[in-house]
Amino acid sequence: MNSVEPAAVRVIITLGLDFPSPLLEEPMRLAASLLALMTAGLAFAEDKPKPTKEETVVVAPLKGESKTVKLFDGKTLEGWEGYEDLWSVKDGVIVAKNTDPLKFSTYLLTKEKYTDFRLTFAAKLVESEMHSGVAFWGKVKPDVSKEPEKDRSKFTYAGHLVMFPSGYGMFDLFGRNGLPVDGKPAMKVGKQHDWNEIEILAQGNRVRVAVNGTAVVDWRDPKPETIKEAPIGLQLHSNNVKQEIHFKGLELETFPKEDKLLSVK
Repeated sequence: MNSVEPAAVRVIITLGLDFPSPLLEEPMRLAASLLALMTAGLAFAEDKPKPTKEETVVVAPLKGESKTVKLFDGKTLEGWEGYEDLWSVKDGVIVAKNTDPLKFSTYLLTKEKYTDFRLTFAAKLVESEMHSGVAFWGKVKPDVSKEPEKDRSKFTYAGHLVMFPSGYGMFDLFGRNGLPVDGKPAMKVGKQHDWNEIEILAQGNRVRVAVNGTAVVDWRDPKPETIKEAPIGLQLHSNNVKQEIHFKGLELETFPKEDKLLSVK
């Protein structure tokens, strides 16, 4: 019997192949068979379908009564709740202001809950460089602290956040953190320490935003199960320095009639 290369025998044993004994007597045939097996394996790998790009999840706008709600009467914080020493009204403007450090971001929250809406308002960053924002589609989450009273987390929020100015973009508070939304378009048209006219259109799982008449965000949440009917919150960000942010306007349309940003020029 012809000798067989030890390496070839090891391959046969490893693969568990049951070749007839004549094959062992012919090393050339053995090599050819192994080559055929390898070639077939490569061909199979090439024939496997390539993964396709994940399809965009589309949730249609919800249906409901479309009505206009003035969230701010220009004089009081009726219809809102938050820490009274941090939120006030002056000269027809909602003022968010802290003088002591804030361990957690805090919010002025609507007492009513919303799903699909159009919110138009103006916002101005007066003091500090930290962004503010509008939160929605989430829940109030005081339990971010084990001591809510001490750490002042009674009005902390978990959910979606549209940020402005400074860090324009979107964030998932106490969830996925930064969302894949490019903030550069908003930075081009936004004003750091002046009034910005902002429109947020939230429908289904789609969020669109316009800043000063320019569309800057159009994003669908690939995890619509995270979307909840919830309060809308104005943000005063956690910080170790003094901050002041102003808000005015704050008019909301429930279940918007028109499926587009109305403030875009």
